[in-house]
Amino acid sequence: QVQLVESGGGLVQTGGSLRLTCVTSRNIFSTNTMAWYRQAPGKWRELVAYVTTSGKTNYGDFMRGRFVISRDSAKNTVYLQMDSLQPDDTAVYYCNSYPAGSWGQGTQVTVSS
Repeated sequence: QVQLVESGGGLVQTGGSLRLTCVTSRNIFSTNTMAWYRQAPGKWRELVAYVTTSGKTNYGDFMRGRFVISRDSAKNTVYLQMDSLQPDDTAVYYCNSYPAGSWGQGTQVTVSS
C-alpha cells in the first residue's frame, strides 16, 4: 500500500512559484532520506532534491538555486518550494524515499511560456 500523497501542483506562468507537499507515514518519514523526483513527458524520471533525516540537503544541478526542499518531522511531511519556474520544469513530481521505494500518484506541474 502506497503511503505517499503528493499535492500542490498546478499550472503557472514562467517565473511563477509553487509549493509541493508530500504527506507520508511515520514509518517511511522517520527513518529515511526523503526526496522529490520528476518525470517529464518522454524522459526518464530524475532526482530533483533530497533531504536527510538530519536536514542535510542536496539538489540536482538544474535547480540553480530555484528550489528548496524541507521536511517537517511533526507532520511527516516533505515540501518542495519552487520559484522562478521555467517551461522545462513541466513534469509530474513525485515524492519518495531516497533510494526510492513504491511510487505514489505524483502531482502535475505545468509551466506555460
